[in-house]
Amino acid sequence: MIPGTTTKISEQLVTAATTIYPKTDMVLLTGQTAIATIVPNFGGGFPGVLFIVPTGGAVATTTAGNIAVVVTMADLRVTVFTWSKLNQKWYPGAIS
Repeated sequence: MIPGTTTKISEQLVTAATTIYPKTDMVLLTGQTAIATIVPNFGGGFPGVLFIVPTGGAVATTTAGNIAVVVTMADLRVTVFTWSKLNQKWYPGAIS
């Protein structure tokens, strides 16, 4: 994303699972299985951002994989995840 310009993001529908493999910038998530690992769609060799929107109820994360902290993503709300190349972890944004 470049500040001050219109940014186009890609999206896909993904079923919640212990490990998910997003191939886009934005994921519309179905199901309610807790997510432990998100495989970076860009290979993880640099920092990146992922937007997840649960569409079938709240979905939790766990720290058993590459997610730094446990959060519960609210249904139909965007949760932003930022990938740290240095730590090889996803950091979810603040949830209110």
